[in-house]
Amino acid sequence: MGLEVWKKLGLGSFLGGVIPGGREEIPWPPMSAVLVLMRLCDPSSELRIAEHLYERTALEDLLGIPCQKVNDDRLYRAMDSLLPHKAELEGHLKERLGELFDLQYDLLLYDVTSTYFEGEALANNQAQRGYPRDHRPDCKQVCIALVVSRWGLPLGYEVFDGNRSDVTTVEEIVNKVEAQYGRAERIWVMDRGMVSEKNLRFLRSGGRRYILGTAKSQLKRFERELLAEDWHRIREGLEVKLCPGQEGKETFILCRSASRGEKERAIHDRFEKRIEEGLKKLSESCGKKKQKLGVVERRVGRLLGANSRASGLFKVEVRTREDGGVAIAWEKVEAWREWAQLSEGCYMLRTNIPDWDAEQLWRGYIQLTEAEAAFRIQKGDLGIRPIWHQKAERVQAHILVCFLAYVLWKTIGQMCKGAGLGDEPRKVFDEIAQIRMIDVVMPTRKGVEIRRRCVEHPDHHQAILLDRLHLHLPRQIQLQQL
Repeated sequence: MGLEVWKKLGLGSFLGGVIPGGREEIPWPPMSAVLVLMRLCDPSSELRIAEHLYERTALEDLLGIPCQKVNDDRLYRAMDSLLPHKAELEGHLKERLGELFDLQYDLLLYDVTSTYFEGEALANNQAQRGYPRDHRPDCKQVCIALVVSRWGLPLGYEVFDGNRSDVTTVEEIVNKVEAQYGRAERIWVMDRGMVSEKNLRFLRSGGRRYILGTAKSQLKRFERELLAEDWHRIREGLEVKLCPGQEGKETFILCRSASRGEKERAIHDRFEKRIEEGLKKLSESCGKKKQKLGVVERRVGRLLGANSRASGLFKVEVRTREDGGVAIAWEKVEAWREWAQLSEGCYMLRTNIPDWDAEQLWRGYIQLTEAEAAFRIQKGDLGIRPIWHQKAERVQAHILVCFLAYVLWKTIGQMCKGAGLGDEPRKVFDEIAQIRMIDVVMPTRKGVEIRRRCVEHPDHHQAILLDRLHLHLPRQIQLQQL
């Protein structure tokens, strides 16, 4: 199935046209197919592919590359030959996916993630310690910025230093996309981590349209609107309303989610309880023996910092007693609680699109989950992390191979969607993976063995899947010529 999608995307012929031939025994395009298809079906290292995995697949027959010709050195060199054509690959895939699924690239979703290294990665200047999205602060990492369409089909990506902050990448990515595909009437969708006054000025200066997440601290400006009743109900538990910004250049979209409100309320209650219990213990400790003022203040600071979601509720005073000891007193700020209760479950977006209603804007922004899903698939199903390569070029090539495998994944997802099978291909993978290839050995009276490599007949459910996806299994595998 992966090979059929590889052909449908025209990747073999495209790579054959851009990668110059040389003295290599096995051409680089089919070796690139090995890398990408193995990443799609059974993510692993190049060494494990060469020593164990490749011989267990039908690729030897389908691609015509003998098992003994697949070694880690040849796979690494195939990666090296693939990397210089990254931009051309992105352009080819954008056009091909657009043709296959009639895609419109009017809404571009942009997000950033990171993936970490095993090892010191001393030969890679991009490997740095930064904000650890994978919860591995002990490891160096690189940041990956991805642009996808509203259906999650990728348009392109870039790799940044591991300590690069998200907000500093926006201008570079927007310029890259516009240089590569032209400045069309696109709408950029980004979360609040990308928003800064500088980035807003940059987007406006080029007449670009956007829907952006906004820091929750700005909700305070719209307290009156939060209290009003003129909300527009999108679905059960979700309401939105439009609020004009200053000078009429922007519109703010207030969103109120019941489920999100319940979650935030539970968080506030839990942190409030922790802070109160911690302060009581500190107070009891100060009553039992004399403490230093600075030590107690630092302990209070750590307690509030560890429970920051409710720290604003408490006004804490640490003072010296007449006997030289330390006393702690606190009170709850009810004004903070009232605001917290009003704003629980609320978040805000901003846009400069004048002709969309509140529901259209919210639905446009919520498509950003497609970019988040792309990272989950690459990290989970396609094994982009951890990175074991140490050289910068090999790291870049590893990420490119994972990107191409993700393109195949999403293409299969779109095929499933068109066939009425949903847009999640995992179940289809599991079903089709049960179909086996069998060697039938027939001895003859003359002592010569006749061997035929056959494909197992699919069961009823597998046959339905294959029929809907317009995939036809050969009864017998024919060796392909390179």
